Amino acid sequence: MTKAQKEAFECHWETYGLDAGACSLNFCHIFGNQFPVWLEVGFGNGDVLIEMAAANPDTNFIGIDVYKPGAGRLLKNIAARGLSNVRVMCDDAVTVLQCAIEPESLDRVLVFFPDPWPKKKHHKRRLVSADFVHVLSERIAPDGVLHLATDWEEYAYQMIEVIDSSGRFVNDGGTSGFVDRPVYRPETHFERRGARLGHGIWDVLYKRKPA
Repeated sequence: MTKAQKEAFECHWETYGLDAGACSLNFCHIFGNQFPVWLEVGFGNGDVLIEMAAANPDTNFIGIDVYKPGAGRLLKNIAARGLSNVRVMCDDAVTVLQCAIEPESLDRVLVFFPDPWPKKKHHKRRLVSADFVHVLSERIAPDGVLHLATDWEEYAYQMIEVIDSSGRFVNDGGTSGFVDRPVYRPETHFERRGARLGHGIWDVLYKRKPA
């Protein structure tokens, strides 16, 4: 981490950081309100999370990522912009979802440009798996949203196959299975890099079926 990122942890973690403890997180206590909660899995450098939070002050945001330099950058920018509706977790997302998130408590889960692990022998390392989708289906509220995006076409179709197989979600993309980038999703660093490489962009939007 850079010096500024380390200082951000020292100065701002107590205010904006969350640790996954033995008890489930109480969102009303954490944010002091009952606004909807959106969770971003894998926020990278945090720029997208910051922009969404700034544009949606009546929504609470939690970002999870294991990459500490990115978390340090995000903490620094949250404090610099005075945002009160963002919290940061530096932990494994599946562990947090299983152990620290109450069932049906998330209004929206965002997974933007996860590592595609392009080699076939590495596909088992991909985040979007049957087990991951099952956990999400238990944590997202009925009629809540699961939004994924990738610049790898094959991964996009695998995402659809895995989520459809769960039987817990309804695809909002019609016959194609894909949607145009929603206005609330800023363009990401990985998206711009993918475009420079000639990759397409695929957004996948699902709604959780009512209980």
